Amino acid sequence: YTMTLTAKWTENPPAPSYDDSDPTYAVSAPTAENGKIAVSPRYAERGERVTVTLTPDEGFELESLTVTDSRGNELTLTDKGDGRYTFTSPFADVAIDAYCYEAVKWAQEKGITGGVGNDRFAPEQPCTRAQIVTFLWRAAGSPVVNYAMDLSDVAEDVYYAEAVRWALSEGITTGAGEGSFSPDATCTRAQAVTFLARALNANASGKAEFGDVPTDSYFAEAVAWAAANGVTEGVGGGLFGSDNSCTRGGAVK
Repeated sequence: YTMTLTAKWTENPPAPSYDDSDPTYAVSAPTAENGKIAVSPRYAERGERVTVTLTPDEGFELESLTVTDSRGNELTLTDKGDGRYTFTSPFADVAIDAYCYEAVKWAQEKGITGGVGNDRFAPEQPCTRAQIVTFLWRAAGSPVVNYAMDLSDVAEDVYYAEAVRWALSEGITTGAGEGSFSPDATCTRAQAVTFLARALNANASGKAEFGDVPTDSYFAEAVAWAAANGVTEGVGGGLFGSDNSCTRGGAVK
C-alpha cells in the first residue's frame, strides 16, 4: 500500500521582511485508508523538525511515503523506526550546489535561523547586526542572562533583544556608541569576524596577512585567527574585505 503525505507550508502569520523571526507553518496530512497518519507538531516553525508517525491497519504495511512542500518539491525523510519519520523544511532559494548550502542546512537544523519567510533564507541579502548576533546567540543555546541593557534602539520585545543582551554580557559587542546598537545596520565583514572570535573566546598568535587589515585595528586579531583556522581566505587580491557588507549566506558559513 502506497501512502503519500503532503506537507503544505502555509504561513501564519505573514513573515516580516528579513528579520529572522520565527513564523509558524501548518503541516497537513491526508485522511489515510488502511492506516493512520499523525504529524507532530501540526504547526511548526521554519527549520523545526516534524515527526510523521504511520500506523498501518492489521494486514497492511507501508510501501512508500512521500512528503512534499507547497511547491511539490519532495523533502528528505529520516527513518526513526517504529513507523516514525522526520523531516525539516528546506529553503527554496538555497540550491544544493550553493557555496553556503551545508552551512545553511546545518543552521536550519540547529534552529539557528528560521529564514525570512516564504520558504526563503535570502543568502545574498545583507546581514544586519541584529541578525548576526541572533545567529551567534542561538548557536550558543539561546542563553537567558540577567544583564542590564540600556540601548535606545533595542526594545525589550524585539526578536533580537535577548541576543543583544547576551552579547553585551559576554563582551561580544559594546554597541555602536552613544547608547545604541544599530540593529538594522548592515554588518561588515570586520564586525562579523570580530563577533565570532569573541563569542568563541578565540585568539591568534600571528598577524593577518591582508593589505586592508591594519595591525592596530580592533579586528586584526580576529581576522588573524579566522585566517589561521580556515574560517576565511579573504576576498582575493590579498584583501580581507574588512569594510565589505557581510551577506546572510556568508555570515552563516
